[in-house]
Amino acid sequence: MECRDKESELAQTLSVLVSGAVEGLVSDVVVLDHGSRDGSSRVADAAGCRFHTHWDIKDILRSARGEWLLLVEPGARLQSGWIEEVMEYIALNRQPARFAPSRTYKRPFLKRIGRTAPPLECGLLIQKKQAIALAKSGMNLETLAQGHKVSKLASEMIPAWVAASIR
Repeated sequence: MECRDKESELAQTLSVLVSGAVEGLVSDVVVLDHGSRDGSSRVADAAGCRFHTHWDIKDILRSARGEWLLLVEPGARLQSGWIEEVMEYIALNRQPARFAPSRTYKRPFLKRIGRTAPPLECGLLIQKKQAIALAKSGMNLETLAQGHKVSKLASEMIPAWVAASIR
């Protein structure tokens, strides 16, 4: 995750990832910070995350422990069933995947017209080796997440903008 002054949103996302860690799916969480002045670093530290203020994306990707990476925005929350679905997906597939958008939380109709969803709005599940091959120095996660042919997972993700809107 990349963040800047997203302490509350970061805490919400990390709380969902705990269950994935308990099940052995999530082995490493990395937070890439862009100069936060809030408690983002304390939240990341309390959750056992690696928190970087200076980084090269290729180095970060190479240092990730898993063979698959889940890229999400701070504030995004995966819904029930995601752990089992991701475990099955990574066992059987090689193509990147995104979560289904939340059916409960949708932008107002007029804000959806003609709008392209940000690349990480529904997250991105991608093989580490594929991400490393695509990464270039100076690249951010949003750019890395663009333009992939993906499968769609049935599990839903509440997008980060929901958490930001109630801030």
